[in-house]
This record gives sequence, structure tokens and C-alpha cells, in this order.
Amino acid sequence: MLAPERRTRLDVAVAAIIAIVAAVAVAVVWINSDARGTTSITANTPATEAIPPLSPPETLKEIWRAPSSATTAPIVAGGAVTTADGGTVTGRDRLTGAELWRYQRNMPLCGAIGAWNTVVAVYRDQRGCSQVTQLDGSTGERKAQRSSDADDAVRLSHDGTYVVARGSERMEVWRSDLVRTLEFGRVDAPINPDKQPRTGCELLSAAAGGTRLSVLMHCPGEVGDRLSVLEAAPKDNQEPQEIGSDVITSSPGARLIAASGDRTAVYVPPGPTSAGRIAVYDGTATEVATYPVAGPVSAVATAARNGGVFTWWTGAELIALSANELTPSWTAATGALGPGAVMAGSLLVPMPDGIAVLDPTNGVEQSRIPVTRNNDTAPIATSVVGDVVLEQRGDEIVALR
Repeated sequence: MLAPERRTRLDVAVAAIIAIVAAVAVAVVWINSDARGTTSITANTPATEAIPPLSPPETLKEIWRAPSSATTAPIVAGGAVTTADGGTVTGRDRLTGAELWRYQRNMPLCGAIGAWNTVVAVYRDQRGCSQVTQLDGSTGERKAQRSSDADDAVRLSHDGTYVVARGSERMEVWRSDLVRTLEFGRVDAPINPDKQPRTGCELLSAAAGGTRLSVLMHCPGEVGDRLSVLEAAPKDNQEPQEIGSDVITSSPGARLIAASGDRTAVYVPPGPTSAGRIAVYDGTATEVATYPVAGPVSAVATAARNGGVFTWWTGAELIALSANELTPSWTAATGALGPGAVMAGSLLVPMPDGIAVLDPTNGVEQSRIPVTRNNDTAPIATSVVGDVVLEQRGDEIVALR
């Protein structure tokens, strides 16, 4: 019969050292983990869905405001209003602005946007704007997450189907579960080189429109700006499929206004012998129509989808483009501060002295709602949730009711 094994003092000392080393390793991993730097407080009760009003209001007063420097437009999702500032994304009661839920990380926000009735928040780490979290709009519960290489600054947009995260050198497209459907531009250490059709280009703007993605860029050695129309979800997300691409101007300065289906509207600035114009291109990046733009266009001009039209705020007025063909249908609201939003079938447009209520089919002003403004800087982006009108004024969200 074998004698039982006995532990020596050396055995005990070695075991103790191993335990200490393991504990230190676990502590180091915890200290440097994303989980340690994340606070997630979900709502005790989900936000209730808002009931749309039957008509626009006759009066509006400010009911609350909150900082939101990481958004470009008010986020409405799941009946709540979401603000994003610093490293914190906050779901708020639409009537009081009180916190319903909060998601916070120890890294700065690159941006946040509402999509698919959720909130998509993008954070910056050592790889750029690479940390992406999707949050339920009504509760703040974490849903999908992703991480990938990205530029240090990105611009987020959503067309109802895809979210586009565009940097100056690299762009990604995500579907509703945050799975990437397309990467375009700079690719660090590509596994399979020569898959990108355009390299070294500066990505100026991009917009998804259903199954297509329009990208405006300026490439080395080209005198003007190039428009490329891509499949938003090619078979291989690392291999973009260009449907059409062409240099559309003789000098830089074009701006993408909107994309819808196989149409793309681009503002082409005036040249030495030509006036500014809206040029419409088909899916092969071939110009199919052109429309003059009489007045000046601001460097911060912006467009929004409002029902059956895109309203393009030029910096001084609105030009409505049909949602299908992107042809101009009316021009109105001289002095407007932003592209507006639809409420109860009417278009609410921010003005210096209040909010103009327009008929979205012809741009005719129906009424004017007085709103006190303190030299608000344009553009002002507008959203609506129930009977609450939300405005992004600079780095703040202001709620009116």
C-alpha cells in the first residue's frame, strides 16, 4: 500500500505564490477592462409611447433643456428623448427631462443617433471611434455591440434601413443588429489587398437610400469631386461594389444633399461662368437633371426627410425635394433656421421669432407659433415626440410644449 502524499512547506509556498499571481492578473484585467469603466442603469419602468397629436399647437413654451454635445439632432426612441454628452447617454422623460436610464463609459462619445427605435452610441478609444453600443430607447438596456477600426471623428446618419458611420478616410455601414455590411476607404493591414476601389480619397459626405449608398469624395489627382454609388450590402462587406462612379465637378466644393433609391441629389457650387445648382444623378452616377439655386448656400446646409419630401435648408430658406425623384417641388420659409420636422401632417420650421407651420405639399405657411429665442445659432434640428417639439440648439436639446 502506498504511503499518502504529504505537502511540504515548499508546496504550500508555491501554491500561495500562484494564487497571488492569479489574483494580481485578475485585478489587472479588471482595472483595464471595459466593464470597469462602464455604468449601465436601466429604467425601472419602460417609457410609454407618445400619442401623436391631431393638429399642430397654437402656443409653445420651454419645459426643459439638457446638454447634448454628441448629437446633431434630437433623438427620439421608445417614447423617450435621449441626450448624449461627455461619455454619458441619458434617456429622459419627454415631459420633464428627468432621467429614466443612463449609460456611461470612461471614454468620450464620438456621436449618438436614433435608429430602429434604439439609440446607437459610438465611443472613441485608441483605435478611433470604434466602440459601438446599441441601447433600447425606452429602457436603456444594452442590445448589440461592435468594435472595429475607425477614424478619430465620424458622422452618423440613418436612412431607416442602415446606419452610416463616415470618417474622412474610412466609412462603415451597419444593419439593425450592428453587423457591418460594408467598409469603404482606408483599411489597415488588409487581409486581402486591392479590394477597395478608391484609396487615399477624402470622404466628404455619404447617404444611404435603401439598397444603395452614395458617397461624395475628393481623390488625389482629380480636379473635382467624385460621386460613387455603391451597394449598401455587397456579398463581401470588405469588397465594395461600385454601381457607378464619376468626377462630377471641375473643382472641389460639391455637397451631397440626399439619396433615395437610385437617385442622388448634389449641390454643385457656382463656377466662373455658371450659377449654383442642384444636380440629380442616377444609380450609375450619371447626371439626369439639373435645377438652378438662386441664393447663397451655407457651409452648414443640411437636409432632413419629412414625409414625402426632403427639406433642404440652404442657410436662408427651404427647398423641398420629392422623396422619389429628388426634384425640387417648392421653395419657402425665407429666414429659416433649419430643415424642420413633421407634426400632425404639418411641417414645423424653426424661425428667428418662432416656428412656422407649413403645408409640406406646397410650402405655404399656415400659421406661426411664437417661441422666444436668444440668438440661437443655425442650424437648428427639430424632432417631434407626441405633443412635444424638440430642438437641438448648438450643444443643447430644448423641449417645447
